[in-house]
Amino acid sequence: MSVNELFSTDLRPVNLGLDMFADDLRRQGVDPVLMDWTPPGGGDPEVIAALSVLEDPVTASKIDEANQVALERILSSQPFLEGFGQAIDTIPGMTKKTILHAGPPIEFTRMSGPMKGAVTGALVFEGLAADLDEAFELAASGEITFSPCHEHQSVGSMAGVTSASMWVHKVTNRTHGNTAFTNLSEQLSKILRFGANDQSVIDRLNWMRDVFGPVLAGAMALNEEGLDLRLMLSQALHMGDEAHNRNVAGTTLLIQALAPYILETDFTTKEKRQVFDFVASSDYFSGPTWMVAAKASMDAANGIENSTIVTTMARNGVDFGIRVSGTGGQWFTGPAQQVVGPMFAGYTPEDSGLDMGDSAITETFGIGGFAMAAAPAIVALVGGTVDEAMGYSRTMNAITTGNNPNITIPALDFMGVPSGIDVRKVMETGILPIINTAIAHKDPGIGMIGAGITHPPVEAFQQALRALADVVKP
Repeated sequence: MSVNELFSTDLRPVNLGLDMFADDLRRQGVDPVLMDWTPPGGGDPEVIAALSVLEDPVTASKIDEANQVALERILSSQPFLEGFGQAIDTIPGMTKKTILHAGPPIEFTRMSGPMKGAVTGALVFEGLAADLDEAFELAASGEITFSPCHEHQSVGSMAGVTSASMWVHKVTNRTHGNTAFTNLSEQLSKILRFGANDQSVIDRLNWMRDVFGPVLAGAMALNEEGLDLRLMLSQALHMGDEAHNRNVAGTTLLIQALAPYILETDFTTKEKRQVFDFVASSDYFSGPTWMVAAKASMDAANGIENSTIVTTMARNGVDFGIRVSGTGGQWFTGPAQQVVGPMFAGYTPEDSGLDMGDSAITETFGIGGFAMAAAPAIVALVGGTVDEAMGYSRTMNAITTGNNPNITIPALDFMGVPSGIDVRKVMETGILPIINTAIAHKDPGIGMIGAGITHPPVEAFQQALRALADVVKP
């Protein structure tokens, strides 16, 4: 095309950045081409400098190689449910005065309302305090050891509070030999993990300690082979779950596998019936199971030199923390975010606490929000549209290292779930991981009041990127 021909055609300027520039052009009768673009690292000079270090061709090649090793360890993981045990006898480092919690480290005085409610309820449940007032004083006294679940090979939903007498899953990654743990689902919305702590909550925890846990443990003691959770999880996604907040299929599959062994135990018919009724009371029974399967898989990718893959995303209602394979157990944190979604009748967004729980280990692994295309019905709980749910799963490919061929999404032509979040890609694209989650009331003692969508804070990824630039070997 000649210069004269070029200037005789209609102009189609390309607009990068603020939409207001495009608006000005439209007012002048020009139709601009809008580009969805943000500067790498959000334009932060320190982050851009760190990206430059990590994008050096020699360094980038070493990172890519390390990330492939990390991804292969995730994809090859085979988590098996091998039994149930009480936390005091099962979780490393657990004591009678230890309370494990969700998210990165936090002292009692900084904990959110729901987490304080869960902690005080757990202390009453354990018999360490006579009532909630006494429990609050004990929790603030320094006599109780508080520690993140993740630092004890564990995960916990919402407040994540796990105490000595609670029963937990025991899951072993048979490919890599590591083991992970999580407590049992309390099922209903007015429960300890959401900060509720009245007598009905304590009574339920007592029953779980005395009946529910022992029955499940007795059933698994009769199962010498264990349960292949990766296979079961794959089936659940093909049946319409995303395995974080929608667990209709997963719960059906899990109790179906456990039922024959439950029936063979020596417990009374009444106790067995109670267990089956309790499982039937909520679809969430299998939720913790997929969390611990994801934890066992992601822990296998920890500690790989030069890797920029995220192995932990967790939040405590105050801070959101991530950990990265190449930086070991170091936490990188930012402020916990608001969760946006439908509220239960009678509640408003002003009533909600901030993002909380270890359940984002599911998204870290590649399910949950990353697999919403497998579970379009989830939008009825967390809000949005089916098209948006499909888009979330596609978009996460932009920030991950690969796809998991063992766990696929039928609606996307059996695409493997996006796996291996790369800190570099998050900072290069400005795309943050998508998380779907429940909403707890901001005050203790109330419980779940809704569900929705949220993202990690960008600050956590900025910190991680700067740290990686210091430790990755050129």
